[in-house]
Amino acid sequence: MSEDKIGMGHGAGGEVMSNLIAETILNNISKKSVDGGVSLDDLDDGATIPLGDYEIVITTDGHTINPLFFPGGDIGRISAAGTINDVSVMGAKPLAITNAMIIREGFPIDDLDKIMKSLDETCREADVAVIAGDTKVMEHDKIDELVIVTTGIGIAKKGEIVRDSTLNVGDKIIVTGTLGDHGMSLMSFREGMEFETDLTSDVAPVWNMIKEAIDLKAITAMKDPTRGGFANAINEMAKKSGVGVLLNQEDIPIKKEVHAASEMLGIDPYEVANEGKVVMGVKAELADKVLEIIKKNKYGRDAAIIGEVIEGEHVLIETPVGGQRILESPIADPVPRVC
Repeated sequence: MSEDKIGMGHGAGGEVMSNLIAETILNNISKKSVDGGVSLDDLDDGATIPLGDYEIVITTDGHTINPLFFPGGDIGRISAAGTINDVSVMGAKPLAITNAMIIREGFPIDDLDKIMKSLDETCREADVAVIAGDTKVMEHDKIDELVIVTTGIGIAKKGEIVRDSTLNVGDKIIVTGTLGDHGMSLMSFREGMEFETDLTSDVAPVWNMIKEAIDLKAITAMKDPTRGGFANAINEMAKKSGVGVLLNQEDIPIKKEVHAASEMLGIDPYEVANEGKVVMGVKAELADKVLEIIKKNKYGRDAAIIGEVIEGEHVLIETPVGGQRILESPIADPVPRVC
């Protein structure tokens, strides 16, 4: 792909996408914040609008999943969960989403019905309303099946927003479950490996899993590791915070099915999208309590403390043989169109 044209890597959540956003998108937007709230320049999971004693959190997401239906979910569930989760990891209670759809002419109405029911079920799980939307239809050869764009709205008390850029040296790093499930399940399904593994997507709304930990005021920074996976999320958090991170490889939860599929396909599970997990920095003295809270939820049973924040500028992984290696941000997500 020519450097002056958009390629798949520009939407994959790694360095290529970051460069496009910084050099082409942000440079052409003049006003990027409201009344000192979290701005577009911050590139957090959402932005905020201060309003009296509260801050309104807003985030927006486009979804182009292939296939639309996959083991463990569909484009309706991922559209709702992904947007709800972006609001949630800002420390805000998700209240509502909007839903815009661009549908290919000839798309089966029965499939659209299933997708809308799935979106609604996911929203009800997090007590989120669908309050507005838009529907467009395009000629059958002008769009690939269905694109959904959702915007999420949440609320938090002023001063209680959680950022992805506020890790502190000494914080413990927690992941709320096994990594790589979503991206590897979709890739395995595409490659016809679904009969060789029971691997399914982790797509789920995380608010009910993390809200008690948020109330504890123990979380210093938070991010959901979607495009670019865990590797991109933890590197972004460390870089923005001006710190290093030391992880213990043996403590990082990854299912054996993900290990097997990643080896067969030559894909690093740290670099593929997750759709129902959170990466968080937690005050060291409260880390065990936070872990206990998260593991009580059905989506957090495999949560683990996997490392700590250190001085430095790299994310390091301590290997089982006692060595260390640098975990770098991916150039792009190796599994395109998974979210």
